[in-house]
This record gives sequence, structure tokens and C-alpha cells, in this order.
Amino acid sequence: MGGRMHTKSDSEVTSNSMEQSSPARSPPRRPLYYVQSPSNHDVEKMSYGSSPMGSPHHHFHYYLSSPIHHSRESSTSRFSASLKNPRNFSSNWKKLHPHPQHDADPDDDGEDGDDLDRSSRNLRLYFCFFLLFVMLFTLFSIILWGASKSYKPRLTVKSIVFENLNVQSGNDGSGVPTDMLSLNSTVRIMYRNPATFFGVHVTSTPLELSYYQLAIASGQMHKFYQSRKSYRKLSVVVFGHQIPLYGGVSVLGNTKEHLDSVALPLNLTFVVRSRAFILGRLVKSKFYARVRCSVTLHGNKLGKPLHLMDSCVYK
Repeated sequence: MGGRMHTKSDSEVTSNSMEQSSPARSPPRRPLYYVQSPSNHDVEKMSYGSSPMGSPHHHFHYYLSSPIHHSRESSTSRFSASLKNPRNFSSNWKKLHPHPQHDADPDDDGEDGDDLDRSSRNLRLYFCFFLLFVMLFTLFSIILWGASKSYKPRLTVKSIVFENLNVQSGNDGSGVPTDMLSLNSTVRIMYRNPATFFGVHVTSTPLELSYYQLAIASGQMHKFYQSRKSYRKLSVVVFGHQIPLYGGVSVLGNTKEHLDSVALPLNLTFVVRSRAFILGRLVKSKFYARVRCSVTLHGNKLGKPLHLMDSCVYK
């Protein structure tokens, strides 16, 4: 009996020792979780926690399996992953705190740059169009100006009529005695504008009758406008009244009483200016006609027209 009891004690001792040597069965280990320190945002100082393995007498604390706990773990894991990846963190932060009016969006800078480039391109394009328009308009104006030169107005002195001639003794303004001449005549002119696309404004210098360098009569032609492809006849009165001769006209010295035998050579000179305005006043063309006619006054032909078509020079 004593032997059995000893044997039983050995088996009990053996079983007890096996029970003590075998580790205590613990519940299944929960997944790792991350704890963020609220006072420090450094990623490297994050602490990792797990249930410590110790003696059987250690008290274990576990999180209850619940949807709230899983959501906390998932949100904590996503936040930790966003801390490891700064790009994800910034995008998540924008989702949590959307403030587009205070954030500097690089896309907006890109759009502003594109708008500036587009506006500069449009400005250059407008400038090119303006320059092209100016060049074309200038070329067109030059063409019109050149074409107008081929439509030079035509001036013809048709005739002159001496109505009267009078030479008598008298005194000049200072009281010096001398021969005084009075002359009255009419010059007939034909003016033609052959242009097909513009009219002309016509003016003239005074028409002068002179004996060499001595002017004995003058007359003014009134200015006028001549429309395209038209003509007109002009009559200009050229006269002189009490013109002192001072012995300069020797031809008249001995023929005061016998004017029928007078043959007095004279020159008729004047300048006609014609201005054409094309495209309003943007394009102007000017034409000058310098006229010089040689005419002889015969005392016995007073009142008769003298034809000057072959006696005039036009420049």
C-alpha cells in the first residue's frame, strides 16, 4: 500500500510538473494596433503596442470586437499610412478641410499662364492684321495716286480779245509826269477734267499781260470745282487802268493819236493748280499747268478775238 501510494505520488508529481511546464493557453492574439502620440507628430516616434507575454498570473487587456473598434482601427491605419505618404496625407487633409478659396492651386497658376500666353498670341495676331491692313491700304493708295497721274487736267487758252487801248499823259501817285496806259481785254480758256473717278478743285495765279518786264494788265480767275469727265469754258477779264509807263514802252511814244498803227508785243502768263482728293482727303494729287502765250496787240484789231491755240506753251 505504501508502494502504491508512492507510485501514485510519482504520477501525480509527474502530471503536476507537466501541467506546470506546459504554457497556459491564452486567447487568440488580436491584430496589431497603432497609437499616435497626441503631443508629438513625428512619425518616427510612433509606438507600437501588443499584448505582453508573461506569467500565467499576468492580467491581459483586449479590445472588444465591435464595428466601432474596427472603424477606429481602419481610420487609425489609414491616418498612419497617410503620415508615411505625404501626398496621401495632403489629399486626405484637403478632403477633411476643403478651403479652395485659401489654398494655392498649382492648376490655377497653369491656367493663368495659359491665359497670358493666349492673350499675348492674340495681341501679336491683332498687330499683324493691323500691319497687313496698313500695308495693303498704303499700296492701294499708291496705286490710286499713280493712276490719277495719268488723268492730268487739260487746259487750253482759246483766244484773247482786246476791247480798248488808251494812252495819255498824266501823273503817277507821287506826281511825276508820265504817259499812262489803260487796257481792257478778255481771255477765253477751255478746262477739261478727263478723270473717271475723281473731281478736281481748281485755282489760279493772276493772269498777267506784260511788255517784257513791265506788267500792264492783270486779271484773276475764280476758283471752281470740276467734276469727273467734264469740261467748262472760262472767261477772265484782264485789264489795266492808268498804268504809268515812264517811257518804258517806246512803241507807244509817237502813236498816241494814231493807235490804229500800234503793234504792241505782249506775253500772257499764269499758273493753274488743280487738286484731286481721292478716298476723301487721304490721297491727294496735285496738277500744275504753267501757261505762257505770246500775243501781239494790233490797234486796228480791237474788239476782234485773237486765236492763241498755236501761240501758247504749257508746262
